[in-house]
Amino acid sequence: MLTGVAALVLFTAAAVGSATAAGSLDEGRRLAKEHCSRCHVVDDNKFGGIGSTPSFRLLVTAFKDWRTRFKTFYARRPHPAFVSIEGKGRLREDLPPNAHPVTLPARAIDDLVALAEHLNGTAKPLPSRTIEGLP
Repeated sequence: MLTGVAALVLFTAAAVGSATAAGSLDEGRRLAKEHCSRCHVVDDNKFGGIGSTPSFRLLVTAFKDWRTRFKTFYARRPHPAFVSIEGKGRLREDLPPNAHPVTLPARAIDDLVALAEHLNGTAKPLPSRTIEGLP
């Protein structure tokens, strides 16, 4: 039997389809600025997004599974409550949207992954920070 997360990822992958074509970096940037930047910092604008939400750059540098996270973002909280994939609907129709609803074409996933791959290739790893006097 699949775990809840594994079943959700399989369900969402089946719902969107298995697109093998590479996404468009330019379209990924456009989509991210239009829809994702209300919560996430998606470019070098350090004053965008909201403080409790990780930036795209942090996601691609701090998480080993960043590619999976971007491919399945619409199935990860809080996105299922307000993100619809065109022709498939929202994963959680039972939840009231907690943000302005967004409907994306299925190809948007590949486009956002292309943006994440670009960021991963250009992002500098986060510096390790130590507090003086502590190990």
